Amino acid sequence: MQKTLLFIDRLSTWVGQLFAWLIVSLTALICWEVFSRYVLGTPHAWAFDVMIMMYGVLFMMAGAYTLSKNGHVRGDVLYGFFPPRVQAGLDLALYFLFFIPGIVALVWAGYTYAGESWRINEHSNITADGPPIYPFKTAIPIAGAMLLLQGIVEIVRCVICLKTGEWPSREQDVEEVDVEKLKEMVHVKDEDILNADKYVTGQSGSKQ
Repeated sequence: MQKTLLFIDRLSTWVGQLFAWLIVSLTALICWEVFSRYVLGTPHAWAFDVMIMMYGVLFMMAGAYTLSKNGHVRGDVLYGFFPPRVQAGLDLALYFLFFIPGIVALVWAGYTYAGESWRINEHSNITADGPPIYPFKTAIPIAGAMLLLQGIVEIVRCVICLKTGEWPSREQDVEEVDVEKLKEMVHVKDEDILNADKYVTGQSGSKQ
């Protein structure tokens, strides 16, 4: 079971990291459009639509990745003080009450929107001769399905935690630097940092 959970974690991570490259493409497109508009004097009418769609796809496809890292916004004012079993019970209730119905509705609605968009060969009407929208709308049900799959994994984790009293492990990825953990890793104490700071300050004062 744990291998299956970690495999889906890795899948969500791989998809999220793949679509994260859209940030680079979006940045390059914006820079080129600014240069083209203000230096070359040749703006592109389709650029604004493409930028919106690229950002939208990036945002949607990051959902499952963020959930796999337990990174979605949560009201941690009281949650962090609860024991693991209480956290798991609360999460499980919220998954069934809000997450599953909401994501199933997203997949169904996205599938309907994408199907209609493909049938009518829909193009953007924000600008004249806008780019096609159906690839963008196709990302909605795909992102919803990925999020639903990862949500099922999280539900299984809640059940395991309720049985064992501990949260099962997750697939690790790049995280923000935790200063306290970093100090533990390099065996540095606050007193050492203060002494080093006094030494450096004294050295600079003596040179002046």
